[in-house]
Amino acid sequence: MKQNQAFEKDIESIRYMMERSVKFLSLSGLSGILSGIYALVGATLAYALLQYPQPPWQYQYESGQNSMPVLITISLIVLLASLITGYVMATRKAARMGDKIWNTTTKRLIVNLAIPLVTGGIFIIALLLEGFYGLVAPASLIFYGLALMNARPNLFDEIQYLGYSEIALGIISSFIPGFGLLAWAIGFGVLHVVYGSLMYKKYDA
Repeated sequence: MKQNQAFEKDIESIRYMMERSVKFLSLSGLSGILSGIYALVGATLAYALLQYPQPPWQYQYESGQNSMPVLITISLIVLLASLITGYVMATRKAARMGDKIWNTTTKRLIVNLAIPLVTGGIFIIALLLEGFYGLVAPASLIFYGLALMNARPNLFDEIQYLGYSEIALGIISSFIPGFGLLAWAIGFGVLHVVYGSLMYKKYDA
């Protein structure tokens, strides 16, 4: 019996070492929750500044160009806050696990994330220059989902479901005029809170 327990423990250790060599295990579920909260606060602020008292699903085409600087500023602030939070949380978790935050896996993860995100960023700039403001939010969701799918080998397996959800939401919202801000709040806010909560319960708690 003791031999079996020791054998199982050795197998578990080997499996963990193999996962650590390819997966970014320092990702914190709490950072996902906080990122989602940041996005919800940002979406609420954008709605209050640009659309209130109109319904949040009613896009104002005539004011799209004037509202873009505000939306871009809020989005960048949310992104910066999320990146800082993610880095701090991942660093603390890595320290608890006895790992280093910056290693080969981290570099590979950044590259896999960057390729779709940079491509999407350039595409979104083209949309802005051509005046397709209603497609900016759907495009950001789609390319973010593609980035998650591309980085899936270096993240927890559950990340694929978040990626699928972001892509599906982006595609749906691209066919529904005026749904952009609400879709952005759901994709970057609600889904992150749900995913982060599940990951926190499974891997952090």
